[in-house]
Parts: sequence; structure tokens; C-alpha cells
Amino acid sequence: MSGSLQVKNGKYYIVLNIHNHGDKRCQKWIGTNLPVKGNKRKAEKMLRQALTEYEAKDCLCNSDILFGNYIRVWLEQVRRRVDDVTFQGYEGLARVHILPYFDSAKTKLKDIDRVILQKYFDHKAREGRTDGKGGLSSRSLRLHKNIINQTLSEAVKNKLIPSNPCQFVELPQTVKTSAHFYTADQLQILFNAAKNDVLFPLIKIASIYGLRRSELLGLKWDSIDFQQSRLTIKHTVAKVSKIVEKDKTKNASSYRSFPLVPEAISIFENAKEAEEANKQLFGKAYIQSDYVFKWPDGHSFSPDYVSKHFQKLLAKNDLPHIRFHELRHSCASLLLNEGFTLKDVQEWMGHSDIKMTANIYGHLDIARKKTIANHLTEILGNGV
Repeated sequence: MSGSLQVKNGKYYIVLNIHNHGDKRCQKWIGTNLPVKGNKRKAEKMLRQALTEYEAKDCLCNSDILFGNYIRVWLEQVRRRVDDVTFQGYEGLARVHILPYFDSAKTKLKDIDRVILQKYFDHKAREGRTDGKGGLSSRSLRLHKNIINQTLSEAVKNKLIPSNPCQFVELPQTVKTSAHFYTADQLQILFNAAKNDVLFPLIKIASIYGLRRSELLGLKWDSIDFQQSRLTIKHTVAKVSKIVEKDKTKNASSYRSFPLVPEAISIFENAKEAEEANKQLFGKAYIQSDYVFKWPDGHSFSPDYVSKHFQKLLAKNDLPHIRFHELRHSCASLLLNEGFTLKDVQEWMGHSDIKMTANIYGHLDIARKKTIANHLTEILGNGV
């Protein structure tokens, strides 16, 4: 199938060369509603999407469509329904794992059944890691299953297959892992080691408020209210394959506010003073940005840089290995050890469901359990 852009009445139209039922070539005109001026790239993108969709429809008329190709069709459709970060995750898993497997097997959509899918998941569970060091985790396999399940559900909806065999696939049981974290003493050692490091302000704020990396890098000056002494989480910066800046949080619960403690106020005030000084220093070369944490010339820290530099900082100071994200776990463990409830931690961490908080941190709720045990001991002891 081929196509082109045509101009009519000052607007772009997509013209597709397709075959009708008699196998005769004909043209199909599709309006884009895009004025010609300044919209060529958008029109070209719409042309590519139209070609992909109509080629897929041609394939679907033929029951021999490959499963991998139908996954590609689904990806094009879902791209318009989810945010960029979610789509990057779908596309990355499909490109690296799912598509190579089914493309190499030349598996057709009509032939997909539970046995074929079970073989795929069993294979990935045994030897699915791209570094060759064994199989994928149960959590990773569930992400694969989500993509395959949604693709097959779309095929059922379009009456291309009678049912979705993915619902009958069995995955390995989830192995519950303990979150790694630093104790209060270890955090103090880290703070002392990092006090002259470029990441020190980020490390301190992440530890105090238990912020995700995306939330920390998404802090803008409109998130800091010095008059009300309040910090509000409402922007994020995340990356899967490319950096995505969003003026929204991971979920509704992630949009939350904290009181500004004196140390946080000092960090943010210093950042503001440094920003003003750097604007003067760099002049026209300064990159205007509303983000709080950035390089002297104004460009933002990348998510990858934060994670990699944090590991170098730990190694340089012979500190135990944890991921930057595990500063968040450290914050939660400190709260629990001080006797705060899982509900308190859920709200502080911005979890949408207390079950998630309990699954990650329930085993750390030692202080509260000790209080309960002491009360029981007193009650039972008084009865002797």
C-alpha cells in the first residue's frame, strides 16, 4: 500500500492507494483538518499512521497475519490512549522481548493458544534476561503478560480470534523481596560523605520526604511555598527510553503536600540564591528553567545521571550499595521504627493503596508491634 499528501482548499488530505474487493486499485481520501502552513510534519505523521492502520486492516482480512505484526498494530492504537512513559514501557518490552520471540517463530495470530503462550513465559522465566544471567522475575513476566493479554483482547473485540488464551497462562509465584534501606546512622554517614557533592540537596530532600526520583526532579518553584511553609508534589520528570516531563503525578495519591522543615527551607533558599547568581554569571547562555534542582547553567539533571552518580558516590566512600530509589525506602523504615502507622506511611509515600504499603514495608513495622506486644504483656501479666 502506498499513500501521499495532497492539498485541497488550503488543507492537507491523506490519499491512500488501496485495493477494493475486486482487487482493483482505487484512492481513498482522508481529511486531516490541518492547514498547510506549519503543519507538514504533523500531516506526514498522520499519513504514516494511516498507512499502518490500513495495512493492518488489509492483513486482518487475511487470517495469516503474524502475531508480532498484530502486536505492532496494538501498539499503534494504544499509543494514543496512554501517556508517553507508559507507552515507552510497552514499546520497550515488546521490542526487546516479545516481538523477537514471536517474529522468529513466525507465529500467526490465529494459531496463538495457551500452549504457545505458556512456552513463551516458561522460556522467559528460565533464560529471559538480556544479559544472559538467567530468567526474568515474576513481576517482569506480569508486565509481558499485560501486553500480550491486551493485544489478544483487542483481537477478540475485532472478532479475529474467538477467545483470549492468555487468561489461562500460569506465571511463577511472586517472590516477596525485602526493600533495601539505610538506617538513621547510615544516612548520617551518607550525608557527611555527600555534603560537598552536587547531589547532596537531592539526597537530603529525598530522605526527608521519601520522594520518588521522578518527583524530586520534577520539583518546580511553584511546588515551594515559602510563605505557607509547604512543599507540594505536582510535577514529575521520568525516563524509560526518553525523558518525559509531566505536570501531573503518578496517581491521585501522589499529589500530596508536606510541611517545609527548617533544613528543607535552607536547601531550597540556597538553590534559589544559586539560581539568581548563575543567571548573572551565564547571562544569555543560561537556560531558563522552573526546575529547582539543575546544573549551574540551568539545564536539568537527567534521571540517569542522578542514579549513576549516586552509585559512584557510594562506591567512593565505601558505603553499602542501595539504589537512589531506596532512599525512599529508608524514609519509610525510619517512620515505621518511630512508631508511625502503615496508614501514616501510605500517605507520606503517596501510595494509592495501603496494601502496597503493607507489602513493601509491613515487615518493618517493628516499633508498633513492640508497643502492641508490651500492652498484651501488661494485660496478661496483670491477670496472673
